[in-house]
Amino acid sequence: MILRRIPRSPVPIRHRRLAPARCAIAAFGASSARKPVWLRLSAFLILIVACGTGWTQSYPAKPVRVIVVFPPGGATDVVSRFVFQKVGEQLNQQFLIDNRAGAAGMLGAAIVAKSPPDGYTIMVYSQTLLNNMHLYQKVAYDALKDFIGITTLTRIVGVLTVHPALPVRTTKDFIALAKTRPGEVLYGSAGIGAYQHFAMSVLANTTGLKMNHVPFKGGAPAVVALMGGEIHAIITPIAEVYPYLKSGRLRPIAVSSDKRTTQFPDIPTIAETVQGYEFTSWFGAFAPAGTPKPIIDRLNAEIKKAMQDADVAAKLSVQVLDPMYMTPEEFAKHLRFEYDRMRDVVKLSGARIE
Repeated sequence: MILRRIPRSPVPIRHRRLAPARCAIAAFGASSARKPVWLRLSAFLILIVACGTGWTQSYPAKPVRVIVVFPPGGATDVVSRFVFQKVGEQLNQQFLIDNRAGAAGMLGAAIVAKSPPDGYTIMVYSQTLLNNMHLYQKVAYDALKDFIGITTLTRIVGVLTVHPALPVRTTKDFIALAKTRPGEVLYGSAGIGAYQHFAMSVLANTTGLKMNHVPFKGGAPAVVALMGGEIHAIITPIAEVYPYLKSGRLRPIAVSSDKRTTQFPDIPTIAETVQGYEFTSWFGAFAPAGTPKPIIDRLNAEIKKAMQDADVAAKLSVQVLDPMYMTPEEFAKHLRFEYDRMRDVVKLSGARIE
């Protein structure tokens, strides 16, 4: 039996997904017609697996674009660079970070949704991907149908942070100040529907606070505004304010997880003052729907390996970004659960964009 080599390039993207089957079909046709049909079919199935395996092992054959849907400097960007630099080293290929910020991440997501499902375009997004589906009347994609979740990357723990000039040092102080000055406290976010928005909205609704939301085009710009005194407070991923907490340019009040973090055990939780408060999130890696499962599984395995690397884990841990791995199947279930949960959070916030 002779296997005819199928040229790898140039082949239109829409045809590349058929390469394993074409390889096996060519072999099937070349087999002796005198052999029984059942024997030829058995050989055909074996060859599909063999050709498919070879095709997957050649991935990635060129640089992979990693679209980060928020600006440089934010927590999403930090995680992406740590993890995919290591993945690139493991696969001896470049994973190029491409920041496509705008519209609470929807600009970048729309690009990925329309990208060829060949494994050469990956997206890093947060839970905001799901939030936007409940927040906006019109979205250019379906968060659950137009993407495949490769894996979660890290858990996000936020920290209630204030400008040093604000006369508060505890959650109790902050609540008291906001209650005595209703509507005067300004809090920032990475955009309407972003983690920062809903983390503070849940706190406000739980405690009866009236504050004004000021959205920015990303977490990093919001933090810069906080340092400049344009806003008074923010609940944002610790990674986004970590350098400024160390330098004293910003003041940490409390973390958003239900328990104190191991990295900053001296910073209390909001829940120690506001019983039951907990608002954490996640970052995840996605590919366009239709990306072959062998490629998804390959990426999943390499990302898992990267997050287990001691150096990567240490970098993430310093910024309280705890590695959070899931199989594609587990991630799919988690996405559905989070989609339903955030429907209630968005409704409670009263936010809705036509």
